[in-house]
Amino acid sequence: MKFLRKIELKEYSIFFWLVLISFLTIFVFIIYTNNKVDKALKIKSSLDNIYLKKTLKEITNNLNPRYVNKEYLAVSGDTYQSIINKLNINEKEKKIILDTILKEKSLKILRINQKFIFKFDNLSQEKVIEFKIETDRKNEIYFQKSSVGSSFISKKIKKNFKKKLVYKETIITNSLYNSAVNLGIKPNIIIEFARLYGFQVDFQRDIWKSDSFQIIYEEFINEDNKIVDTGEIIFANLKLQNSDLQLYKYEYEKNKIDYFDENGKSIKKTLMKTPINGARLSSSFGKRKHPILGYTKMHTGTDFAAPKGTPIMASGDGKVTKAGWCGGGGNCVKIKHNSKYQTVYAHMSKFAKGIKKGARVKQGQTIGYVGSTGLSTGPHLHYEVIENGRKINSQKLKLPSGKILKGEDRKKFEVSKIKIDVLKSDLISKN
Repeated sequence: MKFLRKIELKEYSIFFWLVLISFLTIFVFIIYTNNKVDKALKIKSSLDNIYLKKTLKEITNNLNPRYVNKEYLAVSGDTYQSIINKLNINEKEKKIILDTILKEKSLKILRINQKFIFKFDNLSQEKVIEFKIETDRKNEIYFQKSSVGSSFISKKIKKNFKKKLVYKETIITNSLYNSAVNLGIKPNIIIEFARLYGFQVDFQRDIWKSDSFQIIYEEFINEDNKIVDTGEIIFANLKLQNSDLQLYKYEYEKNKIDYFDENGKSIKKTLMKTPINGARLSSSFGKRKHPILGYTKMHTGTDFAAPKGTPIMASGDGKVTKAGWCGGGGNCVKIKHNSKYQTVYAHMSKFAKGIKKGARVKQGQTIGYVGSTGLSTGPHLHYEVIENGRKINSQKLKLPSGKILKGEDRKKFEVSKIKIDVLKSDLISKN
């Protein structure tokens, strides 16, 4: 009996301890849960505090990155000073950066869409620590703050572009420009092509249907295989009525490049035959009845009808002696080319940028745009050539040819010409 009671008491005690442990576990869990909820409510209450909210907002607003890059593209009317003045820096730092830029010879001309990238250190008093300026699509200048003082050290950087030689040819169906555009040739290459032949070809009257052209020129390709720029024309051929006018690029002296025909003669003449592309000869040199004044008088120039705004080129290198109002000639430009020749361009709608008295111009450079100012019945260019003070017919003027390669120069040119011909054959075979 005693033994059985002991067993019963033992079983009861085990049951008791299990109940007690379960109760304690539930009690501890309830206390833990209540504390957790209470803590959560206290944290929520703290976060809802308006003063804490303001403090957190102030802290997060001031967590700006230390280094910031700012990019800017130049627009019409910009100057280096106006661009620098847009930067949020002190006047002393603005002056240092502006003086640094103006010392760089390659940055004398500010172009539209020229890219600027400035790097700022927000923890430094002099914030701009480096900046880059594109000189063209292929090159840029990098300026880095010197470790001593406030000056900048500059370095020219050539971008990683690949040069590709392109060959194109086609039959001219309606106009040189349209035929070239249809081939995918960039406008600046077309303009340069027309400029080269402008010394001997009148594109309005000398080109017939079924004439053709060939051209080899440079393209620059970026890492994404996109064309970012074009370079120079290496070879050109304009076939007019079965007659080939071939031009080869050749460096006849260090940094002196010209285009020569197959006989080593430069195609550059003293003056271009026509200083405008795609125009129609509307009035020749000689006596005629004036369309406005109504009486017969000597027409001392040649008129080229063209749409308003068509670019007008300087027909030769020279110095601008006048860019202003010329009475019946309206807005006009006068250029002195040498001791023998002067040219006049009248009825312009406006002058090209930088064209003023004393400015030096290059052959083929745009000097103004077609208009109808002064005594004029419609948009056209009145073009005059003055030889030794006497106005002459520009269309009958026999101009002296440029440089003729002789002796050793001619031999070197022949070697260069053969290399270009081999290059042309190779490019044709790949097309």
